[in-house]
Amino acid sequence: MNVLLPRFLRSVYRKEPLISILITMGAVDALIGGLDYSWSLFTFGLATAGVTFAYRWWRIQQRRPLPEEPVVQHYLPSRSSSPTLPMLSISKKKPPS
Repeated sequence: MNVLLPRFLRSVYRKEPLISILITMGAVDALIGGLDYSWSLFTFGLATAGVTFAYRWWRIQQRRPLPEEPVVQHYLPSRSSSPTLPMLSISKKKPPS
C-alpha cells in the first residue's frame, strides 16, 4: 500500500496537474475548516473539491471512445522462425585418379 499510493498520485498529478492541485487545495481547506470550526472555509473547500471533481467527471464523459478495430487471428506466423533450407543440387565430382 505504501508503494502504490505515491506512484498513483504521481501519475495522476502528471496527467492533470491543474485539476489535481484544485482537488488538493479544496480537500486541505475543508480539513482545516472542519478541524478549526470555520464553516465558511469548510464550505469553500468542499465546494472547490466538488466542482473540480464534477468538471473532471464531465471531461471524462466527453471523451469519445475509440472505434474498436476487428481483431485478426493468425494461426500461423507470417514468417517461419526457422532459417530457410539451402537448395539441393547435384554436384559433379571428379572420380579420384
